[in-house]
Amino acid sequence: MIELVPIGDVEPEAVEQLLDRAFGTDRHRRTAYALRSGTVALPRISFAAIHNGSLVGTIQCWPIWFVPDLPDGERVPMTLMGPVAVTPAYQQEGIGRRLMNAALDANEAGMVPGSAALMLIGDPEYYARFFGFSAERTAAWRLPGPVERHRLLARGLSVPDASGTIMPRALTNS
Repeated sequence: MIELVPIGDVEPEAVEQLLDRAFGTDRHRRTAYALRSGTVALPRISFAAIHNGSLVGTIQCWPIWFVPDLPDGERVPMTLMGPVAVTPAYQQEGIGRRLMNAALDANEAGMVPGSAALMLIGDPEYYARFFGFSAERTAAWRLPGPVERHRLLARGLSVPDASGTIMPRALTNS
């Protein structure tokens, strides 16, 4: 049986090894990693999947800002969801979906104030179908690196529908 636990219950090195297996060791060059720079994963909405004492999946969520182009526009706190990673031997068993649902449920329960607006970079068909993410409001967003526009997805009533920049958001507590 797969058990979901808070990400803090797992050794960080084990998480890094899982991410290397799932995405490769060159994953740090991706734009999503630039968005995580200088921040820590939000522990109340980040989870690990454990099977027989072994780490088989994780989801990490990160604090980010949407900074609008308008001079009088206020920054909007958002949450970057991902990476969602599952050990290759356990893929196609619904673990990634369980991890996403756990993070979404914790977020909707208000576990992290100021995180109602969510974004991720991922498969648009999958994340729209199962979790309600879309690229409707993200067309004018800029990120600190390249991104395939159709893979830049968001969810939530407070997701900005404006031009602006997505950047890391350091928190004093989470």
